[in-house]
This record gives sequence, structure tokens and C-alpha cells, in this order.
Amino acid sequence: MSQAETIDVLIVDDHPIFRDGVSMLVDKQSDMKVVGEASNGQEAIELCQTLHPTIVLMDLQMPHMGGIEALRAIRAAQPDIKVVVLTTYKGDVQAAQAFAAGASGYLLKDLVRKDLVGIIRDVHQGQFVVPPEIARALASHISDQALSVREIEVLKFVALGQSNKEIARSLGISEDTVKSHMKNVMTKLGANDRTHAVTLALKRGIFSL
Repeated sequence: MSQAETIDVLIVDDHPIFRDGVSMLVDKQSDMKVVGEASNGQEAIELCQTLHPTIVLMDLQMPHMGGIEALRAIRAAQPDIKVVVLTTYKGDVQAAQAFAAGASGYLLKDLVRKDLVGIIRDVHQGQFVVPPEIARALASHISDQALSVREIEVLKFVALGQSNKEIARSLGISEDTVKSHMKNVMTKLGANDRTHAVTLALKRGIFSL
């Protein structure tokens, strides 16, 4: 591959040690070059405007601005830039949000050393890369009914240990309404009880604590 065809990579993650590791891995490749690093989504958007990378490696959970919002903004402004999400979260909900926002690839961080270089090349060649584990998670919930914004709010308060009365006070709604929301949540998630609902929501990436 000639110098003109070098894959320029921007690394976006709020952990410097992780960025350093990924940078060393990428820069060892003769066809790739790290052109910049960002610690949050806002920095990533700004660097994309000045550096015009070929591929952005994007974390999801970051301060100031998360990966989904940044991904959406980058793809809207510069659709030729391809984004590969790197995350510790195996949940199908965050994966679905990432692909809906325009991601071309998705990789769990514990597989970075083994699979990242290949995925960068595949995405650069126009392929859409979904690891089997994530594909199975997406497929298994494809027909599920999504939780509403209010239902997620209620479930977050449950996760924090609040009672129905406390949740009702926090949200300015009645206890009966809280109970109705939780009934819907448990039905949609297939949960046995409140604790199970929280566990399933965290596992699927519906929200994080």
C-alpha cells in the first residue's frame, strides 16, 4: 500500500493508557498511522474537522460527550469518515444505537489485541463488521419492544434503591403510575422482579450506573 493509501486513524477514549496501547498496535502496521487522539466526543468532532482521519476508533462511555452523540455528529458532517466502536459493553441496545448512528464496526475491548487491525482494514475496504457475539445479541432482541424514556427513568431510580413512593416524588408522578411503568418494564424485558429488571437492563446496555 502506498503512502497515499495509508489508513489515518483517530483514537477516541478517555483512558490514556488504553489510547497508548491502541496507538502502539496501530502504528506497528505499515499501512496505518495514528494521526491524533481525543479524550471525549467533543474533542473527536473538532479533530475530525482538522485532521480528516480515514477511521475513527470510538469509545462509547466518555465524559462531556459520549461516543454515540459524537459518532452521529461526525458522520453527519463527514460521511466519508468511518467509525469503529471500541467498548467494554456487550449489550445489544448500545450496539444497535451505535450502528443506527452510523458505525461501520463494533469491537469489544478485550478483543482489541486480536482483532482490531483486521477490523480496521475490513472497514476501510467498505465492509460492515459485527462480531458474532454482538450479532447474536442483536438478533435475539430484534423483535423486543423498546423501553420508553420514562420507563428507563423509573428503572434507573429502582437501580438506585428508591421505593415507588420516592420515585413518584422524584418524577412528580403518582405511585400508581410508577407501578404501571414498572409492570411495563418487566413485561418488555421478560423480568421476574425489579432486581431482575435492573440486571437485564444493565446487561443489555439500556443504561449504565
